[in-house]
Amino acid sequence: MNKRDFLVAGTRLAALGSASALGLSGASPVLAQSNQGYAVVDPPQPTKDASKVEVLEFFWFGCPHCYAFEPTINRWAEDIPEHVSFVREAPPLNPSWEGHSRAYYAAEALGVTQQFFEPMFDAIHVGRRPLRDPKRIAEFAGELGLDADKFYKAMTSFTVESGIKRAMNLAYHSGVTGVPSMLINGRYRTGASLAGGNDGVIRVIDALVDEEHKRMMG
Repeated sequence: MNKRDFLVAGTRLAALGSASALGLSGASPVLAQSNQGYAVVDPPQPTKDASKVEVLEFFWFGCPHCYAFEPTINRWAEDIPEHVSFVREAPPLNPSWEGHSRAYYAAEALGVTQQFFEPMFDAIHVGRRPLRDPKRIAEFAGELGLDADKFYKAMTSFTVESGIKRAMNLAYHSGVTGVPSMLINGRYRTGASLAGGNDGVIRVIDALVDEEHKRMMG
């Protein structure tokens, strides 16, 4: 996704609530480009667990680059130390992504992310099923042995709406204009274009995680 597509997401923000309600009325985030493969996010963004170094992946189920990156980031996540947390966000940076974002947050709300996440990715990129319509997504969830009706209701729930608003707000203030993008402890943003490829992303993550852990330990 390019910067133009991100700007189109203003339509989505308007549908979700006013800019002031999302905390978007202030100045744009200040990003200092580094020659080390990342950008500095200023001001730093909050993390879910302040006691750990958070590594956050912004993704979209329909993104082929995200799908190609998954094996790399999954291998990395298998062996992270206790002081590191790995989380994902699925902001609909383009209005056409909304169904996929709702699917992710519905699975999260229902506690079935592990059962849903990889099959959804595979169905789209291997099975060539777009799965953009919420009803079709719910039917797909049923194919996986999940409760289709419950999944559909979750996609339109307040919890999912809140998740989408949070993700869009965080993406905006982190300077995210495309996916996959990585946010390290709310302070640094990287991705393949900044780090020189997927392997470079992992190197940058490891270096920044180490730096952030030392900073937090004083």
